[in-house]
Amino acid sequence: MDDKTLRVVDEQGNEKDFEIVLTFKSDQTGKSYVVYKEPGDSDEVFAASYDEKETDGGDLKPIETDEEFDIIEEVLNTFLEEEDES
Repeated sequence: MDDKTLRVVDEQGNEKDFEIVLTFKSDQTGKSYVVYKEPGDSDEVFAASYDEKETDGGDLKPIETDEEFDIIEEVLNTFLEEEDES
């Protein structure tokens, strides 16, 4: 991962680049998360957890609980509100 782009490799080995919306670490879960989207004006976002200690970005892990989804949604909404204000 660089600062703005995330390359995802699917199960068939296909690579696809995504635009990183934000990354954050949750004190509640102790996990690091990335929220990303297709390049361009797409409003659909995806989220995953990852190991921030991995030098190559590591593997993305699926969001496992409703608590995690709620945390991500709250952080994303706050981020988007702050973006709208600037």
